[in-house]
Amino acid sequence: MASNCETCMNYEYDEEYEYYVCTKNLDEDEMYRFIKGDFKECPYYQFGDEYQIVRKQM
Repeated sequence: MASNCETCMNYEYDEEYEYYVCTKNLDEDEMYRFIKGDFKECPYYQFGDEYQIVRKQM
C-alpha cells in the first residue's frame, strides 16, 4: 500500500516553520526516505478522516 502524506493524520502544518511536517518520530533511515520522497510503505500512515471520530461519538 503506497502512502500519501497529504491524507495522513500525522502530516500537519507547522506554523512556526511554515511548512508541513510528519509528527511521528522517524529514525534516521526513515527520515532520509521521507525527505527523498521514497517513503512508499509508511508504517505510521493513518487516513486523515476527521469526521470518523465524530461519527463514533454520535
